[in-house]
Amino acid sequence: MATFLRTLSYQYQWLYDAISRLAALGVGGEKRFRQLALQNLVIDRDTEILDLCCGAGQTTKFLVQKSDCVTGLDISPVALARAKNNVPEAKYVEGLAQDIPLPDNQFDLVHTSSALHEMTPQELEKIFKEVYRVLKPGGIFTLVDFHQPNNRFFWLPLVIFLWLFETETAWQLLKNNLRQNLTKQGFDVLTQNLYAGGSLQVIQAQK
Repeated sequence: MATFLRTLSYQYQWLYDAISRLAALGVGGEKRFRQLALQNLVIDRDTEILDLCCGAGQTTKFLVQKSDCVTGLDISPVALARAKNNVPEAKYVEGLAQDIPLPDNQFDLVHTSSALHEMTPQELEKIFKEVYRVLKPGGIFTLVDFHQPNNRFFWLPLVIFLWLFETETAWQLLKNNLRQNLTKQGFDVLTQNLYAGGSLQVIQAQK
């Protein structure tokens, strides 16, 4: 699945950003989209935050406005170079979300935005285990990603978007009960909120 537009969007940052802004219109724009997973969380300048699969720092730039202790992790050295240029206030680590090269119990908050749909169900299980490991007791894992729409008018836009830009793993995520899987890994799911006709989910879970 996916078309040549997926490759182009990863090659050209301006195109990726334009697509992201367009997709975020369903929840009120990019700024609101980037804040969805952070709603009702207490974050201060000393809060240790891991921006998991940070990409070019699209959400990292909002996180550093809240904390001086932000670390971005991504497997792509190209994305990390862009992130360092875009958001120099954060620290960056190259590595897999499935095998985070960081110590146990380090972070108060782990955040990931629109990255889990790139993973297979088996990879998601490993990621949840790793996130649980690097979180401090009582720490929060917060995520935003696709969800099966509960409003039929949002199905067509989602299908078109997935067909143009995403792979099979995105379709698999629509069938994946993330809340249930987080609970299996030991998390206490605090909230699960749906947006854009149910096509977008935001989950906050506590270790």
